[in-house]
Amino acid sequence: MVHGQALDIAAETAATPLDLAQITRLQQAKTGALIEWSATAGAVLAGADPAPLARYSRALGLAFQLADDILDIEGDADAAGKRLRKDASAGKATFVSLLGLEGARSRARELVAEAEAALMPFGADGETLRQAARFVIERDS
Repeated sequence: MVHGQALDIAAETAATPLDLAQITRLQQAKTGALIEWSATAGAVLAGADPAPLARYSRALGLAFQLADDILDIEGDADAAGKRLRKDASAGKATFVSLLGLEGARSRARELVAEAEAALMPFGADGETLRQAARFVIERDS
């Protein structure tokens, strides 16, 4: 996460905005790293295969960030509990600025489908995690 935060700070003063691949790497190293650790730690500690949960969490982390970028444009500040539209006013490259709103929504849905598919080995036991994946792109805050 520290690496991701360093990338984010560096991007704020970069001469050119980040491209899609760079934003993806940055977000995977920030929110994605936190979500991945949280999702895989139990499996690692139990000596189980963390790979399905790692795939799930990587997709979930990016979907979360896409939803966050969408909320920054369309959300309600009171519901979100934070100031919105700050990324656009700062000229910051985001998933929405590069993909557009519909492109970002579409990519978020694709990532949720990837997250859900990663849970196939768990069958019905993975339902709560599937619901969590759907929630991250349906939330309003």
